[in-house]
Amino acid sequence: MTFAPYACLPEASRGRLHPERMSSFRSPFQRDRDRIIHSSAFRRLKHKTQVFVEHEGDYYRTRLTHSIEVAQVARTIAGVLGLNADLAEAIALAHDLGHTPFGHTGEDAMERLMAPYGGFDHNAQALRIVTRLERHYADFDGLNLTWEALEGIAKHNGPVTGPNADPKHGHMADALPYALAEANAMWDLELDTHASAEAQVAAIADDVAYSHHDLHDGLRSGLFTEEDLMDLPVTGPAFQEVDQIYPGLDRMRRRHEALRRVFGRMVEDVIAVAQNRLAAAQPQTVDDIRHMGMTIIRFSKPLYQELKAVRGFLFARMYRAPSVMEVRARVTRIVDDLFPLFLSEPGLLPEEWRADVAAAADRTALARIVADYVAGMTDRFAIQEHVRLFGVQLVDQGFGPDTGG
Repeated sequence: MTFAPYACLPEASRGRLHPERMSSFRSPFQRDRDRIIHSSAFRRLKHKTQVFVEHEGDYYRTRLTHSIEVAQVARTIAGVLGLNADLAEAIALAHDLGHTPFGHTGEDAMERLMAPYGGFDHNAQALRIVTRLERHYADFDGLNLTWEALEGIAKHNGPVTGPNADPKHGHMADALPYALAEANAMWDLELDTHASAEAQVAAIADDVAYSHHDLHDGLRSGLFTEEDLMDLPVTGPAFQEVDQIYPGLDRMRRRHEALRRVFGRMVEDVIAVAQNRLAAAQPQTVDDIRHMGMTIIRFSKPLYQELKAVRGFLFARMYRAPSVMEVRARVTRIVDDLFPLFLSEPGLLPEEWRADVAAAADRTALARIVADYVAGMTDRFAIQEHVRLFGVQLVDQGFGPDTGG
């Protein structure tokens, strides 16, 4: 394949923190992708919430299925733009590794609980996982990913520090989350610049995937209907087009045909905007992308505004639906109970964690170990541990026993 001049080339990679021999048949970025897929943290994503608690239905997305969908979108966009699809895929597959059980609800609880100990951020936690917590290799902790993959995980949503810092990172204005500061001290990730175009592709692929599949999951859950979507931008025209081409189509096929058009419009819009911006800017190197001072991979302004209306609808009708909020309250209590218990009684942690506990220099170090353990739990394991330790069944378990966090 011929790459664009601003693509990340495997042979030009800045390498790995711990030098390794090159593979004879896989590029560095392909090895990054493979290590992520084979990691324990990636496997745990199959039992972690996207929106609905993992056991609530076999068809709802989990963090694992979401990550696979993001990776598919990222490869498509990267390929069209002449970028390195392997790197974009690796970043996409890794982008949610740091998520807690119970999705953003669990992360909100963890952020609050960890505020006295250096904070918590799922992107930063993903870096901690791939640089420290995965312990399978003889020569190093973590996965020893390339600098480009680590950069993409750290700042695929935009610069973290400096004048171009993304508003999403507002909570990092005073101090970086300790996991991000730790990774950056280990290897400067240039947090004040934009990431590569491949990392930007992974970020927009995340937006495309969840905007599409949350509509699917919301309809399947019964929180809203197809008729509710008819008056919204993007979704309304998609259903109208399907009705014109396939009058009388059965409900499930109609839903699928309409939402695949929503999906297609988002992907086509991103590609068109990127092609126009790249043609205008004429970047010649990947560093030109990093120092451009703006995101090059994004939605057009008209589509962005239309998607804001759709997301506002989803926020009101799905993310903050009474039934969802009731479960959110219950799972928040699970995290609120487990974290302080393990912090006060670290002997309750599994045996393989006790060496880290013994080496903890102070309460902050201990809190970070506990956060690693609790954040790594799957939904089902967190529920089961809470039942075991507190004897309270807060969430119905529609599944058999789990074997670990």
